[in-house]
Amino acid sequence: MRDGTGPTIGVLGSYGGRNLGDEAILTGLLADLRSHEPHARIVVFSRNPAHTAQAHPDVEAVPWEGVSRVDSAQILAELDLLILGGGGILYDREARRYLRVVRVAQERGLPLLTYAVGVGPLSDAVDTGMVRETLAGAVEVTVRDQESRMVLEEAGLLNPITVTADPAFLLTPEEFPDRFLREEGVPAGRRLVGLSVREPGRAAERLDVDGYHRLIAQIADFLIHRIDAYVLFVPMERDDIRHSHGVMSHMTAADRGRILHGDYSPRQVLGLMRHFDLAVGMRLHFLIFAAMVGTPFLPLPYAGKVFDLAQRLGVPALRGVEREVEGPLLAEVDRLWDERAARAGETARRVAEVCDQARGTSQVTGAVLESLRSRTLTRAAAPGQTADLRHR
Repeated sequence: MRDGTGPTIGVLGSYGGRNLGDEAILTGLLADLRSHEPHARIVVFSRNPAHTAQAHPDVEAVPWEGVSRVDSAQILAELDLLILGGGGILYDREARRYLRVVRVAQERGLPLLTYAVGVGPLSDAVDTGMVRETLAGAVEVTVRDQESRMVLEEAGLLNPITVTADPAFLLTPEEFPDRFLREEGVPAGRRLVGLSVREPGRAAERLDVDGYHRLIAQIADFLIHRIDAYVLFVPMERDDIRHSHGVMSHMTAADRGRILHGDYSPRQVLGLMRHFDLAVGMRLHFLIFAAMVGTPFLPLPYAGKVFDLAQRLGVPALRGVEREVEGPLLAEVDRLWDERAARAGETARRVAEVCDQARGTSQVTGAVLESLRSRTLTRAAAPGQTADLRHR
């Protein structure tokens, strides 16, 4: 902190990649930081600095991919604190990329805080070792789910680990007017089901593309005929559009399907979820958004983080997406529709609990920032004195 102004805080995560889930995390995280430090200078390390700067005009956005250690060190030298996360970034073959930046920061004595980070799968020896060694020097380690804590413990991390919740649970919805749906080709006065798919990729390597496309097409056709609905695919990142078209190519009632094409903010998509009578999907933040606004939803899990969300919120989660077992999934969709009113109260209670857990990350962050302020004042009063932010 310089000249009595706010601190300079760096934020490193999977931002600027036009993934609505990651952008929701950043939106919630930045709002939290501003609530603690309204005058902070915030520097976001982004995959696409231009996109981040446009979406968040009150922050500075800088690149980190393909940036040399020397150039990274120049930026990191200006920071008072580096925040790693949130979101699922510490997994095999990817963790080392983020932690390369973190290690440069730690070499300069910069305090590190992990912000509701997601961890795993983590089996590669290089990534596992880097995670263990780097996070051992963090002032606080917070993760977004129990699975992440277990992965860190299995990796050998001995630090206390606080389980909170995804920062997206801190968001408030923005209105999504009916006219937006009309512009997207969704007719008025019809029931509407939201659907979410994803690409296989490193986070979902076991997915058989054609198999899961056919399975979700069966779910979509079933709901169209079961409740006389239209279905709207909600791409959470650009490649989801291609896979949505792949699902529609297998639908017998594809004329009742639409794909959301507009460029919307995370808060707008959260507002969109209020228009759905039901939501069925794979993407974690699509499901989080449905839960937050009270839309009945069924997860189609492909990874532990989705199972963890289902467990926390007390909703069923079958492994049918990978195993192509349509019977149990269709039965669960049917049951969800019939029991949606009966389940609403319990789901809302659990969502409120998870929102409180997400605010727990804010409490940890606030304590770290307060400690930073206090120790900065101490150093100013006693020049030459060094301080260690770790208070556990």
